[in-house]
Parts: sequence; structure tokens; C-alpha cells
Amino acid sequence: MAKKIKALIVDDERLARKTLYSLLSKYDEIEIVGEADGVKEAIIKIKEHSPEVLFLDFQMPGQSGFDLLNQVDYCGRIIFVTAYDEYAIRAFNVNALDYLLKPISPDRMDKTIQRLLSQVDGVGAIDGELKYDDRLFVSVMNSCRFIPINEVVIIKALGDYTKLIINGSPNGIMLRSMKEWEQKLPDNHFTRVHRSYIVNLNFIEKIEKSKNYTLELFMKGVKEPLVVSRSYRKKIKKKYL
Repeated sequence: MAKKIKALIVDDERLARKTLYSLLSKYDEIEIVGEADGVKEAIIKIKEHSPEVLFLDFQMPGQSGFDLLNQVDYCGRIIFVTAYDEYAIRAFNVNALDYLLKPISPDRMDKTIQRLLSQVDGVGAIDGELKYDDRLFVSVMNSCRFIPINEVVIIKALGDYTKLIINGSPNGIMLRSMKEWEQKLPDNHFTRVHRSYIVNLNFIEKIEKSKNYTLELFMKGVKEPLVVSRSYRKKIKKKYL
């Protein structure tokens, strides 16, 4: 028998939790390990059960789903559940695995479960172009955090992964290519300066010519300057100088 996926339901509404429980209980692949009616109880349940997927109400009284994920060590899969379409769209753009709009139909739940079962990475794909005030679900040390895109200083190529140098926080890691970042990031705030680097224009302190006539980029909070590749000189000059 295949191992079941442990799921935790987090929603402040009792009826919503009951509905989710009823829908999820029909899937043999899912094991519901608990329910929580808010952030405080959810933190306890996550530590107790180590769920592999959260069915998480985005907007709850007092603290939101983002608040929960920034207070607990959790790096599993996220499926947002919400009655608010605007929040659902934003949630999906921060690369949650999926989102469900209340009231949830059995057909819609079935699509979500199929996506969950077929998904390997643990983090959903970035859907559509990102906005500067969006957030990313990033692996930071031993947990995952929602990081505002506007706090990303540098994105650095790291094999199949990319390293995110984050302002005032430990570095993050994501399974994303540099090409995908170029396609998704807001072009008026980010630019590629080297095949291994994409920078946030708002964190540039200065650009200087070195002794060998290459351009060096000095970023806020970063000790060593970045060398701008010859092929990207015109681009950085046009955007920044």
C-alpha cells in the first residue's frame, strides 16, 4: 500500500472545516491528521503531526495564513482555501500548490487532489508574471517562508536551483531556472547583469568601472561587488544610469 499524504485543515469556520473533512475523506491517498481553527492551534498541530500538505484558509481573524507560515518551521505543500477571489489569485501567484474557492465543489476538489498527487517538487509553479509586492514561498535554512519579492536583492544561479539573497534575512533556495526568473519578475525592478546573476535595481548602491574596464555593481548589504557581463552592459546602463 502506498504511503498516504498527511493533511492538516486550518480554517476558523467550523462548517468550512467539516466540509473539507467530508470532501477529503473520500480519497484513500489522503490521511487527515487534524484540524485547527487558527494560527496558534495550527502551529501546535504542525509540530505534533508534521503534515505534508496544509489546506489553509488565507484570511482568518487576527492572523492570516501568511502569518502562520512565517511563525512555524514548515516546508510542505500549501493549498489555500478562501471565499475571496482576489486573495486566491494572489495566493496562487506566490506559488502555492493550488487554491480552492468556497463553496468547494467535489469536481474542483478532485482536480486539486490530482494535482497534489502528481506534483513532485513540493512547491507549485509560478503562475503568470510576478508583481513587485508579491511574495514567494522560499526554502530558508530548515523551513520555508513567504518572502516579499521587493526584499530579494540578488538571484544567483546554483545548478538546477537558484539562491535568493534576501535583505535582512538568511539566503533562500528555490528550484527555478534563471530563464524562468527573467520571464516572471517585474522588468522595471529586476534585470540580469550576468549569466549567473539577476539583481533588484532598487538595491544598487553604485556602479563603477574597474581597472580592467569591466563594470562592477555594488549592492546594499552585499560585501563583494558583482561583475557585469559585457553582453549586459547596455541593459544595465539603460535601466539604471
